[in-house]
Amino acid sequence: MTRVSVELVPRSRSSLKAELEVVARHLPGICTVNVPDLTRFSTRSWVGCSFARPHYRAIPHVRAVDLNPVEPLPMAETLTAAGIDEVLVITGDAPADMSARVYDVDAVRAIRRFRRELPHVRVYAGLDPYRQSFAHERDYLERKLDAGACGFFTQPFFDLRLMDAYADLIPEGAEVWWGATTVTGDATLNYWRARNHAVFPRTFTPTLEWNRTFAAQALVFARERGQHMYFMPVKADVRAYLEGIV
Repeated sequence: MTRVSVELVPRSRSSLKAELEVVARHLPGICTVNVPDLTRFSTRSWVGCSFARPHYRAIPHVRAVDLNPVEPLPMAETLTAAGIDEVLVITGDAPADMSARVYDVDAVRAIRRFRRELPHVRVYAGLDPYRQSFAHERDYLERKLDAGACGFFTQPFFDLRLMDAYADLIPEGAEVWWGATTVTGDATLNYWRARNHAVFPRTFTPTLEWNRTFAAQALVFARERGQHMYFMPVKADVRAYLEGIV
């Protein structure tokens, strides 16, 4: 059964709670909330996810580079208390504030640690179609599965043809959360092209209408394959982006 998630940024606890209320009122097809862990905000992803419980299933993002290998997992108590049994583990970029402490821990090592210390928690890993070749990304996915990941959250796609190519690349039996996001201005478009090397089709236009059409098409794509879908509105109004689609 296809699950549909919305990614909500924890800019503040009050803004996150307000967005959750909008989702509850206007987006009945959403069953899951995933929350990124962004070092510039004070609310950690697992705390943000606890606000979504118990109405929604919740998946916090965990940055491997933040995990001190000689200290307990900092989110373990919150996950247990909130009944959160899924996480997304990514390696994570170095923080903009270089005084923040990070560790030499990658996603593969962090996945193994979660499986060892919190075996009841299902661990997803990241899939980035833009960072390296198909073969290298396939091999990286295999290493994450070998470490104990049960599936993947993709970086947002903008082209169904590229999604179809990666659908054949993903190892059989792995769960997949396909991603879509809003790119509604030239600045955001330039960010995705320059920072993430994202691939856009010729038909792309940075409008809400184009993004809504693609969101609907991507959801059909996921449902046809019995896989999952998450939507990342970023700064767009979540209701304007998804109402009538989910």
